[in-house]
Amino acid sequence: MPRPHSWADRLLTLPGGRKGKWLTLIAWLITVAVSVPLAGQLSGIEKDELTVELPRGAESTDVAGLADRFADGRISLGIVVYAHADGLTAEDRAKVAADVKEYAALAAGPVEPARPSADGKALTVLVPLDKEDSTALADNAKKVRERATADRPDGLEAKLTGPAGNSLDATDARESTGRALTVITVLVVAALLLITYRSAILWLLPLLIVGVALLTTQAVSYLLAKGFGLTVGGGNEIVVTALLFGVGTDYAMLLLARYREELRVHDDRHRAAQIASRRAVPAIAASAATVSIGLLCLTQADVGFNYTLGPSGAIAIVCGLAAMTTLFPAVLVLLGRWVFWPNVPRAAVAVKNADHRLWDRIGGRISRRPRPVWIGSALVLAVLALGSLGLRTGLDDDHLVVGKPGSIAGQDLLAAHYPAGQSRPAQVISRADAAPAIAASLKGIDGIAEVAPAEKSTDGTLAVTRAVLKDSADSEAAARTVDRIRTAVHAVPDADAKVGGPTAMAQEKAEAQAHDRKVVIPLVLAVVFLVLVALLRALVAPLLLMATVVLSYFAALGISRQLFQHVLGFPAVDVQVMLIGFLFLVALGVDYNIFLIHRIREEVGHRGHHAGVLSGLTSTGGVITSAGAVLAATFAALTTAPQVAFIEIGIVVAVGVLIDTFLVRSVLVPALALDVGRRFWWPGRPAATDAAPPATGERLAPAAVSADSGGGRI
Repeated sequence: MPRPHSWADRLLTLPGGRKGKWLTLIAWLITVAVSVPLAGQLSGIEKDELTVELPRGAESTDVAGLADRFADGRISLGIVVYAHADGLTAEDRAKVAADVKEYAALAAGPVEPARPSADGKALTVLVPLDKEDSTALADNAKKVRERATADRPDGLEAKLTGPAGNSLDATDARESTGRALTVITVLVVAALLLITYRSAILWLLPLLIVGVALLTTQAVSYLLAKGFGLTVGGGNEIVVTALLFGVGTDYAMLLLARYREELRVHDDRHRAAQIASRRAVPAIAASAATVSIGLLCLTQADVGFNYTLGPSGAIAIVCGLAAMTTLFPAVLVLLGRWVFWPNVPRAAVAVKNADHRLWDRIGGRISRRPRPVWIGSALVLAVLALGSLGLRTGLDDDHLVVGKPGSIAGQDLLAAHYPAGQSRPAQVISRADAAPAIAASLKGIDGIAEVAPAEKSTDGTLAVTRAVLKDSADSEAAARTVDRIRTAVHAVPDADAKVGGPTAMAQEKAEAQAHDRKVVIPLVLAVVFLVLVALLRALVAPLLLMATVVLSYFAALGISRQLFQHVLGFPAVDVQVMLIGFLFLVALGVDYNIFLIHRIREEVGHRGHHAGVLSGLTSTGGVITSAGAVLAATFAALTTAPQVAFIEIGIVVAVGVLIDTFLVRSVLVPALALDVGRRFWWPGRPAATDAAPPATGERLAPAAVSADSGGGRI
């Protein structure tokens, strides 16, 4: 191989050099030392999850943003519901009265006596809690819940609901999911790496490097949030962690596979690492560019979860790329060949392994009749995609999480004994002088059970009027009532009225998600296409690859929909799944095609089109399949979360990655490349850039090895 001269070559080969490995390690030690204290401060600047997830520019978002201008704007209301199916007893009432006294010590304002229901079977206590300190809010809400459920007379139910109860359940779910996901992901990835490499040490290194990348991601996110106003949402952390573990491990496996190949050619491990980086990193960098730029397309989204996920995910991908292409090669070279023990690769013994024999056979069968193979594969995907027809989006409150947390059970108790919208009223914020007209416009609207007196803001310029709905806040009937409220209050002259509350939020979030799909999906497709064109210097191949990935997405959606409906019992798909699933599957699905086609292009330049396609498939088949299994397992770990949205995202991405790994990349794309022939690379044509590599599995003569090694056996 010619010695590298360009700055890009020198940069790629620096971490594997004799001096470069030490410079790289020192740089990363400094980075870790700086990142530890910064990463620890990230949780302190995460934005409130509810506010972050709301659509930008929506009325309900404006209403939520104006909440702190009212006296109760810094209050998170806990609603404690007590109910007895056979009617409240004297003992029940005594328990509630005692609890009210206990709540007073935790509350940020007066706790009024319990409010009885019309049927005499329930009491509610409103406990105002300070929400300025999220940690204190969670602690106090937990104490309220514990007090309510302690020492209950037989037959008395007690549940904490309302904003404080919802927030507590969300915090509990996020914390338990984060811990469980990290543990499960590490165990799954470790097991797959151990099976793949059968090494006592090697499986640990990618996990350690991903840990460094995660720490760096948190530190960079903190700096960008403090210095440039980056919005950091706590709800994104779960998805970002899964993405970084999956993609980072994939990058490690691909680089490791190429390094092991070169160790069987070169005595000098430094030279092997440098050549491996020079040949593998461009494809890995193209993959990272595809995913990170695709994620940045989410900055054009309206829904808060989407546009905050974009930058957070892109930062994670870039940090993962940096760690895996610099720190990982340096550590590998520093530790030497023994990390592969007991299967230590030696120069001049590059014998064809079982993986290569398997992929040789697969390639041979595809090459006999490539056209029927790709047509048959495409038809299979099309049939699977039919399962997505009739897909419903949007989950009601009862299906947002698996099981029934206390806040949801509390809402059910409220709905059974009070007007269904008691705990989640519609809110209308208007100019203060228009409040009487707003209240008058609300009275008599079908679907409203009660209109509360208006409350003025602390500066006296605004007023909020709350309307209790007759129907549950997540019902279609409540949505129609909110539409009537909008029509009525917008007709009040000079009121500047805005409608908010849970029902309005859900409506506008669904509308914003529809907008995001129309805007972001074409952007992602354009970005992925341009990256492929730049990498392959072709037009036909990128178009064909894009078509296979999109078809794969709909096939994954079809399979997943059947699992959701018939196995898991989910009545619909969360509104976020369609877009996030598409983004991850298109970007990550193209990843494996990038790894495959980049290697095929290299082989075609040496061997010709037909032989190059088969050689590229044989060379990458085992490692890409293993990488796909790791990535699928990583996202499948999201199914341990209680949130249905995360479960559905995990299943869609895991199924899609498996389809891409075992059908699209392994069968469909090679068959297309063989059938289309050299036109696959139009208008370019692959050319050899280095000396022709040995045929896959060819045993090298020791003399040839020593002549190229530039050093003694290590």
